[in-house]
Amino acid sequence: MEGVRSLVTGATGYIGGRLVPRLLKAGHEVRVLVRSPEKLRDVPWAPEVDVAQGDLGDRDSLRSAFEGVDVVYYLVHSMGGAKDFEAIERESAHNVAAAAHDAGVGRIVYLGGLHPTPEESAGLSPHLRSRVEVGRILLASGVPTAALQAGVVIGSGSTSFEMIRHLTEVLPYMPAPRWVRNRIQPIAVRDVLHYLIGAATLPPEVNRTFDIGGPDVLRYGQMMNGYALEAGLRQRPIAALPVLTPWLAAQWVNLVTPIPRTLAVPIIASLQFDCVAHEHDIRDHIPDPEGGLTPYRRAVRLALEKMRQGEVETSWQDALVAGAASDPLPSDPDWAGHTVYTDVKQRRTAASPERLWTVIEGIGGENGWYSFPLAWAVRGWMDKLVGGVGLRRGRRSPTRLQVGDALDFWRVEEIERGRMLRLRAEMKVPGRAWLEMRATPDARGSVYDQRAVFFPRGLGGRLYWLAILPFHGVIFTGMANRITEAALTPVDTLEAETHGRPS
Repeated sequence: MEGVRSLVTGATGYIGGRLVPRLLKAGHEVRVLVRSPEKLRDVPWAPEVDVAQGDLGDRDSLRSAFEGVDVVYYLVHSMGGAKDFEAIERESAHNVAAAAHDAGVGRIVYLGGLHPTPEESAGLSPHLRSRVEVGRILLASGVPTAALQAGVVIGSGSTSFEMIRHLTEVLPYMPAPRWVRNRIQPIAVRDVLHYLIGAATLPPEVNRTFDIGGPDVLRYGQMMNGYALEAGLRQRPIAALPVLTPWLAAQWVNLVTPIPRTLAVPIIASLQFDCVAHEHDIRDHIPDPEGGLTPYRRAVRLALEKMRQGEVETSWQDALVAGAASDPLPSDPDWAGHTVYTDVKQRRTAASPERLWTVIEGIGGENGWYSFPLAWAVRGWMDKLVGGVGLRRGRRSPTRLQVGDALDFWRVEEIERGRMLRLRAEMKVPGRAWLEMRATPDARGSVYDQRAVFFPRGLGGRLYWLAILPFHGVIFTGMANRITEAALTPVDTLEAETHGRPS
């Protein structure tokens, strides 16, 4: 596949972020289309690709990105955060189809979802219905298209895997909806990537859908207990309850797992049907991977090993939270004329700037937030109750952060490694909030600067700030004190103290 010119949309997402380095390894010349190139700044493969800025909702922005491309990978999906997400996805698909046709692209490769046959698909969820429609639009584009249809994808950091993992680990007994008895054909993420790469070489006369799945067909309850066995847990008794509607089940998943409601609702709705491949024609065009397709329990084993080693390449957390603020922190002069609240703390420490930075970059996740854990936990549960991401989202890597990483209910907006970390709030708040931490060299060690910034929205935002003001003295003061104290602690001791601490 030397010299194949591939354009990847969704390169900052779970599948796209894993596909790009594998395309490069296979000899492709890769271009990625992103709305914000800054999100790729710290990605290891970024220097090896051509980065094009554009938006699938803006057809004019796609023209130059599609020029000279042999294969377009369409890996962008909305999980229903916007009320009109079906219309948004429909428009994006039409724009991609037109841009690919006009540019003379040789092939489109789309990753959609397994779904029932037309005879069985009455009441299809909006999420699945939209994926089916996107596939149809691309297949009718005039550009040869391979629409791969996968079910539950199992890999470290995948939404489906994380949902199974947390439901199994948190609940010793699982009251569940009837869909736990539905048949599912999971597929390992490595096998999805194998098919995506192989689809680039399909002959031009191939223009169709392909169902893809792993070698096992299981019930959802069996998948949970398969995870339990690989994780060294006891198998969980599971009771299928008819009273748990999809909506109620989604609220339950939102509360007991890190998966926010905006993701849980479309996932649960998609599990109302059997999710099994109806044909295996892909084998006639793309050989199975060396060693065969990955069995479910081996896929779980591989995912757990990646997590233990801190080598999770991409995660469901990489997707931006629908409705969360996405604008960067305005510079101080831009504050003029706006109501803004700040909480500023500064501490000097004998620790070196390098040691202080190690503590700053390691914040969150299992290491916690260095102050009043109960208050942070309560704030996380409050966020979960109103449909937010909560505090249990954790972090992708235990030691290193990069721009765009999720960090509990924050998002890394800016990082100047060794100097400054700025986090943007993604919890549900009536306004926009940031938390900034800095490490600066000092004659006697280093200086730690900490700043919380809040732009309130309306009266509710002002009342919110006043309501939490009494807690700031405890939370932010304690945070500044504990971080500088931790910087003085030997590294081995600090790691022993924080290992296994709940986030």
